[in-house]
Amino acid sequence: MGLIDHYDGFDWDTGNRGKNWRAHKVTDQEIEEACRNEPFLIFPDAEHSELEERWIIMSKTDRGFPLFGSYTIRINRVRPISFRKMDRNERRTFDEAIEGTT
Repeated sequence: MGLIDHYDGFDWDTGNRGKNWRAHKVTDQEIEEACRNEPFLIFPDAEHSELEERWIIMSKTDRGFPLFGSYTIRINRVRPISFRKMDRNERRTFDEAIEGTT
């Protein structure tokens, strides 16, 4: 069960559709895949939660591309904020945490 299975879909609009492709070469489809796939890690993004509660997700696309992303929940829908490829340290953290759960 992926992250998205707990919500009513995604909150895409002109403000965030395509934004991560322009900034990080991550497609909206890849973001949706990472939010549907297991395994994943989620933790609070306290540093960026002043105006609204934000979360960090670490997961992989269907092709195994490792993504690090931030999102918020609006009216029970996942609103992607920023998604990019995991860096080396994030990938190590993800892999070690996932190994510990299997």
